[in-house]
Amino acid sequence: MARLFGTDGVRGLANEELTPELALSLAASAARVLAAHDRSHRPVAVVGRDPRASGEMLEAAVVAGLTSAGADVLRLGVLPTPAVAYLVGALEADLGVMISASHNPMPDNGIKLFAAGGHKLPDGIEDEIEAGLAAPVTRPTGIGVGRVKDVPDAGDRYIQHLLSATPHPLAGLRVVVDCANGASSFAAPEVYRKAGAEVIAIHADPDGVNINEHCGSNHPDALRAAVVEHGADLGIAHDGDADRCVAVDASGELIDGDQIMAVLALALAETGELTKNTLVATVMSNLGLHLAMRAHDINLVTTAVGDRYVLEELRASGFALGGEQSGHVVLPAYATTGDGLLTALRVMSRMASTGKSLADLAAVMNRLPQVLVNVPVADKAAVAVSAAVRDAVGAVEAELGDEGRVLLRPSGTEQLVRVMVEAPAHDTAQAAADRLAGVVSSAS
Repeated sequence: MARLFGTDGVRGLANEELTPELALSLAASAARVLAAHDRSHRPVAVVGRDPRASGEMLEAAVVAGLTSAGADVLRLGVLPTPAVAYLVGALEADLGVMISASHNPMPDNGIKLFAAGGHKLPDGIEDEIEAGLAAPVTRPTGIGVGRVKDVPDAGDRYIQHLLSATPHPLAGLRVVVDCANGASSFAAPEVYRKAGAEVIAIHADPDGVNINEHCGSNHPDALRAAVVEHGADLGIAHDGDADRCVAVDASGELIDGDQIMAVLALALAETGELTKNTLVATVMSNLGLHLAMRAHDINLVTTAVGDRYVLEELRASGFALGGEQSGHVVLPAYATTGDGLLTALRVMSRMASTGKSLADLAAVMNRLPQVLVNVPVADKAAVAVSAAVRDAVGAVEAELGDEGRVLLRPSGTEQLVRVMVEAPAHDTAQAAADRLAGVVSSAS
């Protein structure tokens, strides 16, 4: 059977794949596993969700599962994923549960788990939780059953934390924020205003159905138009659970996660906060980021695709900044996971402190054209050992030299090989990617 946990928790079509029965069993197993690892006290879990309609059903199931296993629950309500991660530590809880499918459409939902301190669970603990779904259990009774309390000031606590992590007031900045009708719909406009910016909020009216619907970080066109219409200095787009953000400059040009990381890396390097003068990114980050960091004597360490691998490298090596092209950016001094609101505040703080526009700051990085082709194959393993594929990749790399890059990556869930080529010109990248795709297809 396939592993239940993916790279970011358990996700699926709500009430079909991710049922309330599964949510209850998963939460109960998580509570039992944590209790087995630390029997010194009764476990406490915090539970938050994004505003999609199925979250109400799944929250009830998760709370029931946790309390049935003897854990007390602090219910946070609708909050961004990074708020839940932060509050696990701030409230000294043993477990955090976020019910969200992030940028996925409304019918989907997911369950993300955080360990004590707000860190993502190690694979080994996830495996224990999954194994516990089928294990026989003895449930507590009487006073052993967990209790439930609401935390009415949960959002305020998170906002105060964000403000304390913002090094410069944002007075003078006008920002349009697209909240994706998601979990940041209250917190993002509120914290940006309290930090001093003039805020115009769009897609900040969640109704349980409209989350991520033609809006947010995956659909930035409305934000681009609104920035130009309102003469704003920048725009910020979050996804449904606000663990990521992308930006738009005053002319409506998109600023992706790679460019945001470049801006923040230089800011941290100036203040001596960029530990070991190193940035962490994934193998999918644009070659332009590599070249920009090299030009400023900043090391760039790359990981496999997925924010959990970035987080693992940050924790293992003590680095201060990492992230993904998609807009997941992690600042470990202030957050244990990607935090779109924190990222946006740090970018705006850099604009305010330097007096530079976002376009000027982002110009430190020249984003090279990047072409990605998904090639259906019969056998990913055959492609990996193919001499013809290896020779074709070598030939393209020789043609591109230092001005381009080739990456072949098998899909983790499908019989696909992803062919990515970067080059100084889009036509060059497209031609090379198409050529390699043909060789990959023939090799399988």
